[in-house]
Amino acid sequence: MVKIKYCAITFLIICFAFNLKAQDKVVQGIVTILDSLPLIGANIKVNSTNEVTQTDSVGFFSVTCNSKDVLMVSADGFYGRRVKIKDNIKYAAINLKPKPRKKNKYYDIGYGYVSDENKLNALSRLTNNEEDFSRYSNVFDIIKGRFSGVRVDDNNIYIRGITSIVGDNTALIVIDGIISQSSDLATIPTTDIKSINVIKDGGAAIYGVRGSNGVVIIETRKAVE
Repeated sequence: MVKIKYCAITFLIICFAFNLKAQDKVVQGIVTILDSLPLIGANIKVNSTNEVTQTDSVGFFSVTCNSKDVLMVSADGFYGRRVKIKDNIKYAAINLKPKPRKKNKYYDIGYGYVSDENKLNALSRLTNNEEDFSRYSNVFDIIKGRFSGVRVDDNNIYIRGITSIVGDNTALIVIDGIISQSSDLATIPTTDIKSINVIKDGGAAIYGVRGSNGVVIIETRKAVE
């Protein structure tokens, strides 16, 4: 009888130690949008413990979980993802996809949203319903003089002015959801343009560090057909 109790206690200790060891697995990772832009403040929930953490200013996170756990990743304006953790996984790169536009509450700015109360400071928008883009020879001519605080110089777009002597001060260019170069704007016929969004101030934070100089988002007719 004593031997049976001893074996039972030993078994329980082994199970407890194994569970404790399994829970000590640390997984680090990054949450992005547009395949490469870090997302700040995304929620990471560990399924086994219900522990919730958020991504930092560069989109990174670190959680403690089981070797075969599940991470629930979510953020406002994006579809959530369920990520299974395997024994050999120590780093997870997670990309979130945007939800459809939330009408009357938020303004769609590509792969994120600017609230109505912040729109005047953060977002300037021009659509083909408001302006006949075919009157212009190129995108740069449309942008010149139409957006407050925006300057076009030698086919480069500056939203915040010169902020660094040695660094790149040009705005981030996004065409139909794809990070692009300023030179790519010259290849778009003005008749194909549906809308132009210029994002500055806090609204550009959703694009991470690369959006620190502001963001120009071009949406074409082809992208919405």
